[in-house]
Amino acid sequence: MKKRLAFLLAAVLLVMAVGGGQATVLAKTSGKTAVSAHGRLKVKGVNLVDKKGKTFRLKGFSTHGINWFEQYVNQNAFRDLKKMGINCIRLAMYTSDYNGYCSGGDKAHLEEVIDRGVKACKAEGMYVIIDWHILNDSNPNTNIDEAKKFFRKMSSKYKKYNNVLYEICNEPNGGTTWSDIKKYANTIIKVIRKNDKKAVIIVGTPNWSQRIDEAAGSPIKGQKNIMYALHFYAATHKDDLRNLVAKTRQKGLPVIISECNISEASGNGYVDVAEGKKWFKTIKKYKLSCIAWSFCNKDETSALIKQGVSKTKGIKKKDLSKTGKFFVKMFK
Repeated sequence: MKKRLAFLLAAVLLVMAVGGGQATVLAKTSGKTAVSAHGRLKVKGVNLVDKKGKTFRLKGFSTHGINWFEQYVNQNAFRDLKKMGINCIRLAMYTSDYNGYCSGGDKAHLEEVIDRGVKACKAEGMYVIIDWHILNDSNPNTNIDEAKKFFRKMSSKYKKYNNVLYEICNEPNGGTTWSDIKKYANTIIKVIRKNDKKAVIIVGTPNWSQRIDEAAGSPIKGQKNIMYALHFYAATHKDDLRNLVAKTRQKGLPVIISECNISEASGNGYVDVAEGKKWFKTIKKYKLSCIAWSFCNKDETSALIKQGVSKTKGIKKKDLSKTGKFFVKMFK
């Protein structure tokens, strides 16, 4: 009887109130998961592969900015997504927008939200991308000193986790060149590698992470497990951008779609399902990982949760928006 009580006690879900009363379930999930089945990921040639060397696709949802949609960073919500076929969560932390990490935001609290998300993904056996979400800062070198401190801390804290990936500059823009990005990336990659020798690192590319061809022409040398970000919004980005995928693959560039949607590039406006299906033909052809933007109920067409749905657990397919349902269907 005592053994049974001890077992039941060990199985009880431990709940910690973190971040404005948001609860995080810390108990480990049971059964086979993406991480238990595939282990630590790495880059082999142009592909992301699992511990057995087999090509593996991340099929994920990205949070909106955790700066103001942190309620969706919880294990219950992640478990709901996992049931729909999602195996990865991208934690998008804005740097210079909306009380961002480098613009007056509460750094300690933002780090707590990231920790909540990483631990929830670990418990659910899901992969997680820690995203340094530059946007209005345009050039990642603008806040490179803060980035060095942040990634030094993150890579030290999660170096033993086999489910963590790092996205070191979301969408360089405003005329930022590949030379600018490459200089920044070489610095930050070295910071991460002092603590974590193996984690996959995602590098953004010029023009809101669209010019993967420029990265293909001068890739980062002397580093392993590096991938290059391509972002698309299907109602805006069409054949021209898809053609770049084919060209860069031929040049041997490992590409990951770390953010996308079927809305317009603004994140709002027209939803183009037909173009979205064309994108998924390319995604499946090249076995690309794909992370959809954004896991929240914001009043815009790229939001993956339906307007009027405020729940942050017990999320069903019926609670997803048109775009959310599209991605779940395509991932399956």
